[in-house]
Amino acid sequence: MAASFQTKNPLRPVTNIPRSYVPTRVRVTCSVTTTNPQPNHEKLLVEKGFVNHPLSKNNDPTLQSTWTHRLWVAAGSTTIFASFAKSFIGGFGSHLWLQPALACYAGYVLSDLGSGVYHWAIDNYGGASTPIVGAQLEASQGHHKWPWTITKRQFANNSYAIARAITFIVLPLNHAINNPLFHSFVSTFAFCILLSQQFHAWAHGTKSKLPPLVVALQDMGLLVSRKDHPGHHQAPYNSNYCVVSGAWNKVLDESKFFKALEMALFFQFGVRPNSWNEPNSDWTEETETSSLTKI
Repeated sequence: MAASFQTKNPLRPVTNIPRSYVPTRVRVTCSVTTTNPQPNHEKLLVEKGFVNHPLSKNNDPTLQSTWTHRLWVAAGSTTIFASFAKSFIGGFGSHLWLQPALACYAGYVLSDLGSGVYHWAIDNYGGASTPIVGAQLEASQGHHKWPWTITKRQFANNSYAIARAITFIVLPLNHAINNPLFHSFVSTFAFCILLSQQFHAWAHGTKSKLPPLVVALQDMGLLVSRKDHPGHHQAPYNSNYCVVSGAWNKVLDESKFFKALEMALFFQFGVRPNSWNEPNSDWTEETETSSLTKI
């Protein structure tokens, strides 16, 4: 239609155009193409849904565990078991029971703090183009837009990146250190960190779909709560970072620990965290229902 219009009505040069004049080609084009059939909105919605909601299906390959994922989880689990074995054997041989138990408890408590610091860091700094960990940062930050997808990820898919880090960190410690108290702490800390993404996924689950034991542990405060964690997914997205037990969240949020850390990093390196930016569509949560409707 636009071609035939120009043929029948050839454009003539116009002179003496004021500098302040701004042509609006889009408006002119729309006015002369009103006889065209309306675009297929249904098709456009399907295409948009495919682009913006890549994790909307249970059988999506990005949600499935691969053998590489499983091998990394197996490697991480093996290093943790080796550390725990050193703790148990060393404690039994030294007739130590209370001290290893206290070290295990300290590992559990501090693992929640560690998960919060880790979660804060990958939420606020870096992105898809960051070397080595870019894919992990993109997945973590995208989790704010589609938080429900974490409940659809298979275990190894959700945990392999942490398991890989645990393998490289704990394995050398197993060879270098034999202290049973040290390994009581390390094995418990690493075990909780390895499972932290699963605890995180359970915090997004519904009570009726979770195992009764998990619900009981959440209600007791031993695992991050389904009631407390959703606050992390509300603007300005700068609280409730801890995902093991969530016990540290109140302390860290009320003391403004992460805000102080962000200020220190900003003044030292000039780097702004994502939580300082106005929330945009990349961080605005879309529910599973609305996503499936668009598709």
